[in-house]
Amino acid sequence: MSAFARQGLMTDAVRAAASYAFGEMGLHRLEANIQPGNEASIALVRRLGFLKEGYSPRYLRIDGEWRDHERWALLADTPSGDAR
Repeated sequence: MSAFARQGLMTDAVRAAASYAFGEMGLHRLEANIQPGNEASIALVRRLGFLKEGYSPRYLRIDGEWRDHERWALLADTPSGDAR
C-alpha cells in the first residue's frame, strides 16, 4: 500500500476539482467512469455525493481487454452533500 493511501488526499482533490468546475468554470455536470471492482473509487464518489447512473459494458480497453465501467455523476444544481 502506498505511503499516501487512506489519508483523504483524493477526497480533498476531487472536492476541490468539483468546487472549481462548478464555480469558476460554470460546469453543470461531472462524471466518473469506474470499473466495478474498484471499491475505493466507488466509495470516494459516493462520499462526495455522486449518484450511480448506469453501467457500460466493455466501455474502455485496458491492457488489451475491454473493461466494464459504472457511470457516476454529480450535478451542480443537485445537493451533493460533501462535494461543494
